[in-house]
Amino acid sequence: MSIIIYTKSNCVQCDTTKHALDRRGIAYQLINLDIQPEATGELRTLGYRQVPVVITPDDSWSGFRPDKIAALRQPAAVSE
Repeated sequence: MSIIIYTKSNCVQCDTTKHALDRRGIAYQLINLDIQPEATGELRTLGYRQVPVVITPDDSWSGFRPDKIAALRQPAAVSE
């Protein structure tokens, strides 16, 4: 599963979102808008005005959303 989190430095909701995904063992890619400000225009075009913005293969949202995070599937266990 490919998850992207658009974040900013010193963002409490961003940090809480990352920690929640870390606790579930869900991998993600970070795009820090302080370092890559060009990505801000793309998010505004999509209608987002606050961070974090989480993009998954099936959904997207902004802000800390524990309900959405809980709905994400954890990586499948490797069976032998």
